[in-house]
Amino acid sequence: MTGLRARAHHGVYAHERADGQHFGADVTFEIPTAAAAASDDVADTLSYGEVARTARAILGGEPVDLLETLAERIARAVLDLGAAAVEVTIHKPEAPVGVEVDDVTLTIRRERGAVDDVADRALHAVPAAPTTVVLALGANQPGDLATPADQLRRAADSLAHAGGLHVTAVSPLVSSAAALAPGQEPQPDYVNAVVLATTTLSPAGVLALARWCEEAAGRVRTERWAPRTLDVDVIAVGDLVSDDPALTLPHPRAADRAFVLVPWSLVDPGAELPGAGRVADLAERALDRDGVRDVEGWTP
Repeated sequence: MTGLRARAHHGVYAHERADGQHFGADVTFEIPTAAAAASDDVADTLSYGEVARTARAILGGEPVDLLETLAERIARAVLDLGAAAVEVTIHKPEAPVGVEVDDVTLTIRRERGAVDDVADRALHAVPAAPTTVVLALGANQPGDLATPADQLRRAADSLAHAGGLHVTAVSPLVSSAAALAPGQEPQPDYVNAVVLATTTLSPAGVLALARWCEEAAGRVRTERWAPRTLDVDVIAVGDLVSDDPALTLPHPRAADRAFVLVPWSLVDPGAELPGAGRVADLAERALDRDGVRDVEGWTP
């Protein structure tokens, strides 16, 4: 699969993070074909579209410093989808190398079962049976002429139709004040919701799906605490506990965020946040509880 393209903000220099540039990716993945050839059934092979959407979501998603990191994330996500092996080439034609070049590329190859020892293998393990997942959605900026509430509705619908994920419930909508860095300009209030689902994806695959939803809503990652057309946070995946910086589980700030805890408790009153306790109790103790308000007239 060649010629995937996205504009993103990867790079070590401040101007790369601020201005962005064009990136490309080629993905060659290896899959067993005998079963699909015999059955002529798409269920027996790996969806090329799912590979393309996953790779492009990472390519245009959260900024990283190094092409090595970007290629690794795409490779692991494609392995999570079911490939036996994958080769990823990243293109950075506008790389600031000090002289004129047509392109700068980096290629890696990874095989299933060969994840580096430094990685948290649990994040890349496909569950033996469907496991629960909790996703928190938020937005305070319109995108593509859609209101923030419409952005959340679209995201919930996209998740409901995503391969490997089965949405079981979507919470009512609540609003909350934007969290700001010291001295930052005021922002509109956020609207927030929680999606409950079961999944056969690995946690890393769930994260890639979340990033794809954000990109589809026009999310551009340039500044922490910046206004957002869509934020999709992975709050919990089953009872998994991970301190991997790529995906810390449960979400390290979920236990203190009423704008996550309140809608979650509304849709699942008996829910528990792994290692922290009952979600409804945490919601009542959260420091921002008084700033969370119901939004009328919105249905999933």
